[in-house]
Amino acid sequence: MKHSLLTASLLTTLLLPGAAFAQNAAALGQALTFHASFDKGFDADFSRGDKAALARTKQGTVPLAANDELKLVPDGRFGGGLHFTKKGGTQPRFKGAGVLGYNDKNWSASVSVWLRLDPDKDLAPGYCDPLQIVGDDTKKGFIFLEWSKDESPRHFRFAIRPKIELWNPSGLDWAKMTDAQRPAVNLRRAPFSREAWTHAVFTMANINDKAKKPVGRLYLNAKLMGSIENWDLTLGWNPDAVQLVLGASYVGHLDDLAVFNRALTDAEVKTLNGLKTGVRALHP
Repeated sequence: MKHSLLTASLLTTLLLPGAAFAQNAAALGQALTFHASFDKGFDADFSRGDKAALARTKQGTVPLAANDELKLVPDGRFGGGLHFTKKGGTQPRFKGAGVLGYNDKNWSASVSVWLRLDPDKDLAPGYCDPLQIVGDDTKKGFIFLEWSKDESPRHFRFAIRPKIELWNPSGLDWAKMTDAQRPAVNLRRAPFSREAWTHAVFTMANINDKAKKPVGRLYLNAKLMGSIENWDLTLGWNPDAVQLVLGASYVGHLDDLAVFNRALTDAEVKTLNGLKTGVRALHP
């Protein structure tokens, strides 16, 4: 009886793609820990931790406010969004244990964001990181999306840099490394433009777990672009210091930022990409 019920359920899912979509959406909602739509402001719409968008200044960390480098605009991917108008020091950040769920035993998470820009026309010279996860010291770990600084067209990467002694004990120059020397997904070309939004998702599984194989994956527009495997990806961060940071030297539009508490599957990334109103559909 159990076998026949399972078969019927599987058949229904295969015959009705909408059922599979709804099932994946429900699973995404359960895994969601953070969502910022930027429709009404900088703060998150939903968070299992702190909702506040912060900025780091000479006077310390303060609530984020619009300025000539960063504006809230009505033409986001879903409703409003962010526009980083020029390279500057304004880098929105979100912190608190509930946002990213980082821990030093076994950490898995996924981050989703929509970007719109022409990297070769809009970005200033030098590295650009539209999104970073940072701790108390980049030598203890550094996770980021980036465009390279010199190549034309600019290369795009997703990197999980663990404790520096694990991946770069000789202090080699990141820019001069080969792709094989970097714990990163390295793309010579990526589908970014001013005319269309690009959906970027990266997933991380079993980070800091001594018994399981760690892996990171990058998806663009729901397509798997590559994986970070066969590296020791142990991080040395103080959990209280971990933050999600946006807009390091970024010039362009950004919208619908979300975090999930596990590595999403290929099917879930596809479902996430296909949400008609964005991540707001996944939470109350």
